[in-house]
Amino acid sequence: MAIKDNVKAKSRHAKIMLWSALIILCGATLLPLTGYLYVDIMSAQAADPQQSNPRANYWRAIRQGNTGYTAASGAYTTNVLVQNGGQNWRQIRNGPVATYTPWVLAGFAFLIALFHLVKGPQRIDQPLSGKTVARWSLGERVLHWYTAILFILLSITGLSLLFGRAVLIPWLGLQGFSAWATFAIAVHNYLGPFFVAGVLLELIVWIRFNIPNRTDWAWLRKAGGMFSGEHLPAGRSNGGEKIWYWVIATVGVAVCVTGLILDFPNFQQSRETMQLSNIIHTIAGVVWVAISLGHIYLGLIGSKGALEGMTKGRVSVEWAKQHHDLWYEEVKHTGEMDTGAGEPSRAAKQPG
Repeated sequence: MAIKDNVKAKSRHAKIMLWSALIILCGATLLPLTGYLYVDIMSAQAADPQQSNPRANYWRAIRQGNTGYTAASGAYTTNVLVQNGGQNWRQIRNGPVATYTPWVLAGFAFLIALFHLVKGPQRIDQPLSGKTVARWSLGERVLHWYTAILFILLSITGLSLLFGRAVLIPWLGLQGFSAWATFAIAVHNYLGPFFVAGVLLELIVWIRFNIPNRTDWAWLRKAGGMFSGEHLPAGRSNGGEKIWYWVIATVGVAVCVTGLILDFPNFQQSRETMQLSNIIHTIAGVVWVAISLGHIYLGLIGSKGALEGMTKGRVSVEWAKQHHDLWYEEVKHTGEMDTGAGEPSRAAKQPG
């Protein structure tokens, strides 16, 4: 009897242990799933205005733009407690705009660096003879550097304000960034109108050199020979330079117009107009800066001999023949030439 009782007791203990293990296993599997039930319950409550957060409902109602009485004055703002567009603008500006525009800048910079490492700068094929030809007048050079310096200052201040929270605050700290942001905003706002004047003058002065023609399309199809090494015919401005001009005339003008709208809010433009202008100004500005990296690269180190045109006003005859042969054929008959002995001479204009 004792043996049978022991067998029954062991069997009972085994069943208890088995059921306990099954209960623990089922509990460990099913209990986490109750989170989905909780989410469903909370979602149902959120869908029911009577069960949702009263404070959330309160601010949600305010953001509908319903009219009431406020102390604010001015067009489009009077008697509107909270303008919903401001929150939408903030989410766009701090969301996709601030997230993706750095990749545009990084992408252009990477492609330029890769091109420089693979192909290197374009050098002048022929030995320099010392002969030069006039390319840019003193007035054109002053206008170019006036606008270029302002462009750099506005780019630095504008980009630092756009990316400052992510880039500068960890480096400068809150107080340091606050001081810089105050200075940057003042510089950006006050220099902006002077920059706009320079851009408009450039567009007026140089439009006669930048009307597209068939020669430009042939130049662009082969990317100016930058990859093949081929020398393609070009006039005073080649296809790439004309593209840069029309980037200024489109993207640049968009930046200038929206910048003036933001700089002078006292012209009674609506807040919606200001918010839209800010988004356009930011995106177009980043695109303009990104494309300008290519222009700066070619002007400084990408095309040997080009910088002298904007610093001294003259370029070597060899550079002119290699990069702008059609223009050289014109100026060697009608333009001022330098023989290399410091004695400029003007050749007689030949017929045809």
